[in-house]
Amino acid sequence: MKRILILGCGWLAEEFAHLQLKNMNQVWATTTTEEKYHRLKNDGIFAYVHNFVGAINKASNTIESNPENILAESLKNFGPFDLILTSIPATNRNTVEELQIRFSNVYSLLSTLEFEQHIFLSSVGIYPDMNGFFDESYHQTTKLNPKLLMAEEAMLKLPNTHVFRLGGLFGKQRIFAKYFEDRIVQTGDQPANFIHLEDVCGVLDQALNKGLKETIYNLVTPEHPLKKEVILASAEKYGYRKPAGFQSENSFQKIVSGNKIAQELNYGFKYPSPLYF
Repeated sequence: MKRILILGCGWLAEEFAHLQLKNMNQVWATTTTEEKYHRLKNDGIFAYVHNFVGAINKASNTIESNPENILAESLKNFGPFDLILTSIPATNRNTVEELQIRFSNVYSLLSTLEFEQHIFLSSVGIYPDMNGFFDESYHQTTKLNPKLLMAEEAMLKLPNTHVFRLGGLFGKQRIFAKYFEDRIVQTGDQPANFIHLEDVCGVLDQALNKGLKETIYNLVTPEHPLKKEVILASAEKYGYRKPAGFQSENSFQKIVSGNKIAQELNYGFKYPSPLYF
């Protein structure tokens, strides 16, 4: 029986948590809402309500961090953990200062815990939106998304840490076509750098059981059809109305490779193309 801690039990992480319960592993997880806390607890997950986001002190116009010591003291009783999965986003909606506080809080917590392996979920959005083929060897840091890069670098200060840069995430109720019904699509000629929910969970499960050799991995399907092809295929499959039309704008040819982790883990994608989502 393995022990897994999830920080930020969102849509993807909750799916992975349930997979691990089915595999007879133990799961601890943080969430930011009481509603999800009760749901996770009822499902057999050891849940905590905790928010790593720094709060704004309006009186002084400063950012206050959340103390992590109470959570750390509780989690220490259950370690060491075989895997810690950090699924806390570094979004463009947040300021750099807010993200610095957020990931400083995560670092403060994890630096007190014992674990075999730590995986931080990032995004292929870290690569620039421009023509090109991008794999993990791309190191032009001035062109990388600064907020995502800051979050990755903060997490990589921890030992035994790996970064998974996820492609656009779909599966279950997340269906690409439903976002474009009766709309003019301007990104249809871009290649799709997507990944299915089940494949992310499959790769995470194999990483848990096999371990990882490298530091940074892209998680993207092997095939990259155009986005307009994916929209039309999913509209047909799930019965959504088609877009009103396509305009060839923002058509840079950005392709992100996910070959490295597939080869290392000998992983066969359940959904090798977004056309099959």
